[in-house]
Amino acid sequence: MSLAATPAFPPLLDGRAVAGDPFAAARDAARVGADPGLVLFDPSAEDMDVALLLAPEVPLEEAAAMLPLAGVALQNALGALGPSELPVHLDWDGTVRVNGGRCGRVRAAIPATRPGAVPDWLVIGAALRVRPRSDDGGATPEDTALHAEGCGDIAPLDLVETWARHALLWIHRWEEEGIAPLHRDWTALAHGLGGPIRAGGHEGTFLGLDERLGCLVKTGSGTRLVPLTTLLEET
Repeated sequence: MSLAATPAFPPLLDGRAVAGDPFAAARDAARVGADPGLVLFDPSAEDMDVALLLAPEVPLEEAAAMLPLAGVALQNALGALGPSELPVHLDWDGTVRVNGGRCGRVRAAIPATRPGAVPDWLVIGAALRVRPRSDDGGATPEDTALHAEGCGDIAPLDLVETWARHALLWIHRWEEEGIAPLHRDWTALAHGLGGPIRAGGHEGTFLGLDERLGCLVKTGSGTRLVPLTTLLEET
């Protein structure tokens, strides 16, 4: 089922169609002073791909929470549109998994920003593979697509619209309640807790998140913290 031929966004968001990569287009728009709340998407794309431009009012280390927030919003969007039993999990590095297979990712970009400073802008993006790349699922057994997981009635623009709404809801909740609800919900969706992980040059056991959603890795020489800011793409 398709919600609309053109996504409808809440009043605080300004949806605009682009041809090609919405994440790159959002970064370009940010660099020339576009207003926050801009949502970019490619209406002709076979897969879900969307980017949202934000204007943080908090230091870089706090604003980085928008990256896992984008992942939780994506899981919420799939929960609203897909089968209720669809298992969706998140890797700390932004990978999105559906039924255990890699199906997409979330990412975030900022301009070059000093630690402790407020970024001039921040772009978050979300992408999901909707249709399999081939009929031979065994060729890439660790990858999957929504239509291979019982979500054949979900169209890319359905996800674009629903993700944007859930992202906005989560941003409001983060502003009102702080990071605790996001920490709790992301942890409940975490993939690989207690298992092996490689993050920030450290290999070990994934213990969970610190209070700023950094990755705690238990190595042979102790527990290492990999800050969430290391995942931000600097422009």
